[in-house]
This record gives sequence, C-alpha cells and structure tokens, in this order.
Amino acid sequence: MSSAPARPANTLSLAPERMDWNLLRTFMFVVQARGVGRAAQALHLSQPAVSQALKRLEDAVGGMLLHRRNGEFRLTGLGEEIYAVARDMYGTMARIETAASQERDEVAGTLRLLVMSRIQSAAYDDFLADFHQRHPKIEFHIEVLPSADILDALSKRVPALGLCLCRKPVEALERRLFLRHHYAVVCGRRHPLFSRPRVGIEDLMDQNFVCFASDQIGDTLSPLTIFRDQQGFTGRIVGTSPHIEEVRRMVVAGIGLSFLPEHLIVQDVVNGELRRLPPNESVAEIDVFLAWHRQRKLSAVEMAYLAAFERFLARTPLAARAR
Repeated sequence: MSSAPARPANTLSLAPERMDWNLLRTFMFVVQARGVGRAAQALHLSQPAVSQALKRLEDAVGGMLLHRRNGEFRLTGLGEEIYAVARDMYGTMARIETAASQERDEVAGTLRLLVMSRIQSAAYDDFLADFHQRHPKIEFHIEVLPSADILDALSKRVPALGLCLCRKPVEALERRLFLRHHYAVVCGRRHPLFSRPRVGIEDLMDQNFVCFASDQIGDTLSPLTIFRDQQGFTGRIVGTSPHIEEVRRMVVAGIGLSFLPEHLIVQDVVNGELRRLPPNESVAEIDVFLAWHRQRKLSAVEMAYLAAFERFLARTPLAARAR
C-alpha cells in the first residue's frame, strides 16, 4: 500500500474549530523566548506542561514545528506558518480584550460633586481630564458650597460626593485625604502694616482680623482660632464670610488681617495686592478630603469616580497634589 502524499508545508487544512488558542499562544511564547524553559518561566507554567502543549499542537496540525537538537532552535516550514497564525490571533485577542474593557468602562449618568471654593490643583485638573476621556458619557454637576454645608448635606445622605475641609472624622462619612493647605497671616495693600519696612509678630497683637464663618472652636477652620488665641491677639473680628473670595476681598480692602492658604496668595503677593506677615512658617495645616456617606448606596457613576480618584491618590504624592 502506498503512503499518503505529504501535505505541502504552505497548506494549512486544519479546521478553525480544532484550533486551540492556548496551544497557539504557548507556541508563540516558545518561539519568542527561543526555548521551552524560558517560555515556561514567562507563562508561569512548568517546563513539562509547555513541552506537552507543544506536542499537542504538533499532533493537531500534523507535523513538526521546531527543530530542537544539540542547541539548534529552528522553525520548520509548517512552524513558520503556524507562528504567523499565532501572532495574528494574539493581536486579535488583544483587540477583543481592549474592546471588552472599554465596554465595561462605558458608564453613563450624572456625577454630582459638592466642592469648596478655590481648590487649586493642577494634578487634580489632569485627573479630571483623564477621567472624562475614559468616561465620556458621564455628565458633571458641580456645586460650590462652604465646607460646613457640604458636610451637612453629605450627612443627610444627599446623593453626592464632596471635596471639602473635614478637620475631624464624621461618624457617618467616609473620607480620603486629598490636599493639605498651609495657612499664612496676610494683610492687604491698603493696610498700615503693608508698607511698614519691618513687621514682627508683636505688631499683629492689636490688629483686627477678617475670618471665615467656620473659624470657630470645633469647626472646620478652628486651628486658626487656636493660633490666634495662643498668640494672645487682642484685635476685634471685623469681618466674616464663608467664602474665601470675600475674605480675600476684605483683606485687600484693608479691613483687617486674615489667614489664607499659602498656595493661593503667591500671585497676589507678586502683584502687590497682599503681603505675607510673620511668622514665616505656616500657622496651621488644614486638610481637604473627598467625602461621602458610607451607608448610602453609590451609583455606578460615583463608584467609577471613587475608583479612579483612589488610583490618583495612590500614584500622586500629597505634596504634588497642591501644585
């Protein structure tokens, strides 16, 4: 009986349903690693398992794929053809995985954020841009409120996330540290101390102050009150506002001294609107948090934002977030 004619090396008659992708993937790793042992390490498999997969693939396609004797490593004609198929399928599988991942990330809806005023962070701006690109169907609804109002709303389970001052833990709320604001004493260009050549901390003792409405013992900005009391300042409180823009306006107008975040006064000092006063070091460090009610069920949109925000915190050092 005559033997069956050999199949030409460039003709692959294997039915698609018989093609095992895992075998093809293993073979591709063997070729790229130029050895079964190195492929096994890359795939986190044992060397016998890789050798067995290679043998099963050769049985499935009906021919030898590799010459591996006496240090030789060379693809046969059939091996070249199968390797090309494996690379094409690997690219296809990668595109399928990417498409599936994008579909999983296709979250739509409205994200409601309650935000304190004057949050300045280029790193957060970049985060928000990346988040929008990843979730283009999410719409943003952002309200600017005093921190005390944000904490009150979140405690009442208002469906929102908040970026605000939160000096001490609130029992009902979860929070993640976002920024650390350093506060300095300042006066405006119309204030008598602005043009004085030398100013010491003793010159501040009888000066009037403009304060935040939340600058009370136990409230979000109370470290500033504590500093004022510790230093023995005797001046009156001549202006209050829950909004930093209005506190700044009163300071520039010369109504009184105040405490403002260092990173927000840099340009005003350069422009001659404000002067930083002693002490040279920060008078208080006050933290900004992302907060939400721990017992309120979060929407898919909120969960996507939280997951992305926590990745942002993990990869961005605290000092870099305030730049």
